[in-house]
Amino acid sequence: MKTYVFAGASNRALHMYAKPMRQDFSREWRILGGFDINPGQAQVFAELAGGMPVFTDFADMLDKTSPDCVIVTTVDAYHSDYTVGSLQAGCDVIVEKPMATDAAGCRAILAAEQATGKKVTVTFNYRFVPFVTRLKEIVAGGAVGQVYSVHFEWLLTRNMAYAAHGASYFRRWNARMQKSGGLLVHKATHHFDMINWVISQQPSLVSACGQLNVYGSQNAPYRGTRCSTCAHQRECPFYYALTDFEKAFYAEQETYDGYIKDNCVFAPDIDIYDTMAATVQYGQGAVMAYSLNATTPYEGWHLAINGSQGRLEMSNFETGPQSEEPDIHIRVLDLDNRLTDHVVSRLAGEHGGGDERLRRMLFLEPQPDPLGHGANSLAGAHSVLIGAAANLSIREKRMVSIARLLGQGG
Repeated sequence: MKTYVFAGASNRALHMYAKPMRQDFSREWRILGGFDINPGQAQVFAELAGGMPVFTDFADMLDKTSPDCVIVTTVDAYHSDYTVGSLQAGCDVIVEKPMATDAAGCRAILAAEQATGKKVTVTFNYRFVPFVTRLKEIVAGGAVGQVYSVHFEWLLTRNMAYAAHGASYFRRWNARMQKSGGLLVHKATHHFDMINWVISQQPSLVSACGQLNVYGSQNAPYRGTRCSTCAHQRECPFYYALTDFEKAFYAEQETYDGYIKDNCVFAPDIDIYDTMAATVQYGQGAVMAYSLNATTPYEGWHLAINGSQGRLEMSNFETGPQSEEPDIHIRVLDLDNRLTDHVVSRLAGEHGGGDERLRRMLFLEPQPDPLGHGANSLAGAHSVLIGAAANLSIREKRMVSIARLLGQGG
C-alpha cells in the first residue's frame, strides 16, 4: 500500500485528491498527513477530507511520516521548493500544474530528480479529457500529415452569469506575477502542454505581447478592498459573494496568513495580463500562434492545425448555449477539401471527465499508456518555459530561447 502526504491544504488538494482518494481508492493508498502554513485552513482541509494529521512544518511532516509520495498543491510559486525538498527526502512527487513558475524552478526540479532517482509526475488533466485524447489519436495517426502550424485561441469569460472564471483569477493570489507567473504560466501551461503532446514536438523559440485591459487599478470604475465589504456591490459588474465553503475554508482562516479570497479585481498591485498573444517555434518545424483572453463573453477554445495532408478544426464551448451540445466535433479536411467529422461525446465530471481518468492513472496499478498520457518533469518544464519565455519576451521585447532558459545554450 502506497503512502501519501499533502504539501498545501488547498481547494484543489481537497476536491481533486483527498476526498476522491478516500471514496474511490482506499485499498491502494493511505494518507499520512497534510501540511500548510495556515493551520486553520489545514485543519478544515483535514476534517473535510475525512481526517488526517495536520502539520505546519513541512520537514517535520516528512520526518514523522516517511511517505512514499508527496502531492504538491501549494500556491504555484512554491511548487518547485516543495518538489525539490520532497525528492531530496527520498519521496516521489505528484505536482499540480504548473510544475514551477520560472526557469530556475524547472532546472532545480530536473536536477534534483536526476540526482535522487525519484520520480516527478505533473498532473496535466487536459490530456485525459476524452475529446483531447481523440485529438491526439487523430494527429498521431497522420490525418493532417506533418504538422506545419497551429492556431490556438483560449477564452476565459468575464461574464458573472457563468461564474466569471476569467475575472476570478484577478480576485485571488493568481493576480500577482510573483505568486503565479501570470496566466501565461498558471493557466496556459495546460494549453501549451496539450499542444506539445498532441503534435509531439518540443518548443524552441517564443515571442509574445501582453496587456491589462479590463482589470487592475488603471481600469477601475470603482475602488474597494474586497467584495464582501465594498460600497459598490450593486453597480460593480464583478461583485462576487463568497460561498459557504469559501467562507469556512478561506475567510474564517484569514487571521493566520492574511489571504483574502475576494480581493478587488481593480486592486493596485495586480501585475499580470488579461490579454496575451504568443508565437512559438518548435524544434521539429511547426509554429504556433496562441492567444489567451480573460475578458470574453463566453468561455472555451478554438483550435486549428495545418499540415502536409490537410487541416483540422475543432471548438470547445465551456459556457453559453453551445456548451450544452452533447458532442464535440473534430473536423479534418484533406487537401481536396473533403471533410471527415470525428464526433466525441462529452463526459460529465470535472474538466470534462479528465480529472477522474487522471486519478485512475495516478492511484491504481500501472496501466498501458500507448499515447503517453502520463506527464514527466521534462513535459512539465516545456509547458512552463513557454509561458516563462513569453513573460520575458513581453518585458524585454525580444524572442526567447527555451534551450537557454534550461541552461543548454542555443
